Amino acid sequence: MENKELYRPLEVCVSDMEHWDRRPLVYHFFEIVQILEGSGVRRTNLNDFPYEKGSIFLFTPVDCRGFKALTPTRFCSIRFSEVFLGQYKSETDRARIVQWLKQLEHIFSHHNRFQQLLVKDAGDCKLITSLINNVVQEYEQKQAYHEENLQHLITLLLNILARNAADHTAATTGPDTEPLINRMLLHVRQHISDAEKLRVDYLAAHFNLSANYVGEYFRKLTGESLQHYITQYKINMVQQRLAFSTLTISQIAGELGFTDESHLGRQFRKHSGVSPLEYRKNARLVGS
Repeated sequence: MENKELYRPLEVCVSDMEHWDRRPLVYHFFEIVQILEGSGVRRTNLNDFPYEKGSIFLFTPVDCRGFKALTPTRFCSIRFSEVFLGQYKSETDRARIVQWLKQLEHIFSHHNRFQQLLVKDAGDCKLITSLINNVVQEYEQKQAYHEENLQHLITLLLNILARNAADHTAATTGPDTEPLINRMLLHVRQHISDAEKLRVDYLAAHFNLSANYVGEYFRKLTGESLQHYITQYKINMVQQRLAFSTLTISQIAGELGFTDESHLGRQFRKHSGVSPLEYRKNARLVGS
């Protein structure tokens, strides 16, 4: 699968689907997509599902997604990294928002991803539409305090969506109905810094699979090897932190479970072609 990065903490666009890259790509950021007009098919993690006017989709980092329009389609896309919502000055606020984002990703990952997000409450539907319109307006006009307003608007939007995702999950899924691959992907994301919990023998015991079948099952459902997914997800998290945070490379290494800064550097250069410092410098030049 090809990858797509986000070189700014936030991007908002309203566009026709013909401008969307039709190849499914792995996007390394959160994204909210609302279909404004049209119908077609969306592809999420190698599965195809219909969309129509009013559909809203929630995507987490490393979801592979794409769209194929069957009738002329117009959409609004709000893309953001965890850094966008974590730009707070105090450590207390930063810790709070990081924990909130983890909970949010947990909800998004556990809602029934084989359907569109169902927002049944009429008041919530109107509120979501109004919030998205306000986000687009603030982003395009860039008046005074627009960054602060965008942060608050998107936080409110995510709270409303998360509430509906949580309600939908409670009504339609449970421990026995949630697809195994979803639970396995969520486990990898939650424990990406803990190598022991990503070992094949641990995953086999945790998900009640044969150790010999874990890798085969993962590749069959995702189209890539388990080890490649783990490595790529970790490298993408490093890229996000290099591009958008002020963490040192040593701090990033410690956070994401690398042995030390040297270990991170070797792995990062192997998969990205440049050193962490070069990547940080290039990313900031692109974003400036």
